[in-house]
Amino acid sequence: MDVSDTQKKWDAIYQKSEEGEYTAVRVLQENQHLLPEGGRALELACGMAANAAFLARQGLSTTAWDISAVVIERLQGSPAMQDLPITFEARDIVQQPPEEASFDVIVVSYFLDRSLIPHIKRALKPSGLIFYQTFTQTYVNEGGPRSRDFRLADNELLQLFGDYQVLVYREEGRVGDLQQGYRNEALIVAQKP
Repeated sequence: MDVSDTQKKWDAIYQKSEEGEYTAVRVLQENQHLLPEGGRALELACGMAANAAFLARQGLSTTAWDISAVVIERLQGSPAMQDLPITFEARDIVQQPPEEASFDVIVVSYFLDRSLIPHIKRALKPSGLIFYQTFTQTYVNEGGPRSRDFRLADNELLQLFGDYQVLVYREEGRVGDLQQGYRNEALIVAQKP
């Protein structure tokens, strides 16, 4: 199996990372009341799988994919993940996007590949929910990727899911008191028609 440069990069990052307590992203924590009582959930580009663990604790049968075989191996051996209904898989989601109509909930955080958006939309079942949170090009503090290619333009996340019913959207940019509020990121919860 040929290992991509992207996989090598993330494998190296996770080999150096330490074990720790990770928490689910804001879009999930603040909007957990919108999750279905059951069904199948997917966390794309899961990293340390805090969102997948959160979804599993809410009663969803959860799948977590990441390009890094190192992080997936670590998660599979993690005592914190042992009793949760999560299937972990090392998977290049650009090369192997999710199958059509296979998930009730998809969560994406701090990952942006615009070419995947149509695949994510197809992978949701009718009435399925997308929870998405990532960095914006309009930001107050440093952090996140430097390349604008991996950061959302103003209102871009809203436009990407404009054909869905938007349940929650937040993006504050550089308006008002920059020491307060939700800065540097955008988040959305939207339902597939």
